[in-house]
Amino acid sequence: MKNTSRLLIYSLIISLAFVGCTSTTYDDIGSDDDPILDIITYQEVKPIIDNNCLNCHSNPTQNGAPMQLTTYDNVKEAMLNRGLLNRISLNDGADGLMPLGGPRMSQSSIDLIARWAEDGFLEN
Repeated sequence: MKNTSRLLIYSLIISLAFVGCTSTTYDDIGSDDDPILDIITYQEVKPIIDNNCLNCHSNPTQNGAPMQLTTYDNVKEAMLNRGLLNRISLNDGADGLMPLGGPRMSQSSIDLIARWAEDGFLEN
């Protein structure tokens, strides 16, 4: 009887050890299949506009530029009503490419401006 009790207790302990084991790691618990993407605001877009557009689209405008791109409202209006994204997305050498005379902005800068539009033109 004593051996049967010991065998039963050892079997119970071993069974509990197996039941308590899992193949989940800390990496599995901490990872997220859908990471939260950063929301792009005008604060990320402004330096791109300042460095690429303000030679002509300043206040006052230069070189025949038809509008200013000095404020959030100016840039948003140009995106919504003046085809700014299309103009900066043209290929090198294409008529209408901005900045005037090229070279074309980096694709990462264009993508960031496009994401700003997709994210709803957030100001801050």
